[in-house]
Amino acid sequence: MLGLKLPTDPRWVNIVEKNIAEILTDHAFCEQKAASNAISIIVQYPQYPDMVKAMIEICQEEMEHFGMVHDKILERGYELGFERKDPYVHDLLDFLKHAHSGNPKKSHLVNQLLFAAMIEARSCERFKILSEEINDEDLRGFYRSLMESEARHYTVFLNFARQYGEGIDVDARWKSFLEFEASLMEKYGKAETMHG
Repeated sequence: MLGLKLPTDPRWVNIVEKNIAEILTDHAFCEQKAASNAISIIVQYPQYPDMVKAMIEICQEEMEHFGMVHDKILERGYELGFERKDPYVHDLLDFLKHAHSGNPKKSHLVNQLLFAAMIEARSCERFKILSEEINDEDLRGFYRSLMESEARHYTVFLNFARQYGEGIDVDARWKSFLEFEASLMEKYGKAETMHG
């Protein structure tokens, strides 16, 4: 359903298990950044009330998830720490800089929405792996509970890209983005981060 072309290397879970504190901190900031991204879309595109409404819901949900992850961090006696750099995100954004056609404003909107859809898709895939493979029973259940919302967010972003991308072949751009993301995943999946 997610359309990802290359699955995460299953050995990624073994890396995560060696440093649960690190994956939880990284995950917390991923949720916070997802909320910020939804706010950014609201600020830039207030003329689309249906999209604004959906972004409000996503922002609220992502901040709720941030709170849930933060609670897990505290429960385990860890500290949140500071935000980490995310080279995966940087690589995705770099690719989209060169993906332009049609109206520049529409193209920018489509890129923002496809970027968010990709992040949600990979997060959903990683949550699924954690819900099935991690030895920590508490985290298995936790990631299972979050997986569904990531899949829903992915669909929301992709649908809005199609809805508001008039004059742009959104499906072709998404397909090439998926191919690029698959090539990225050959070098990622080797650290205790949600995307890297």
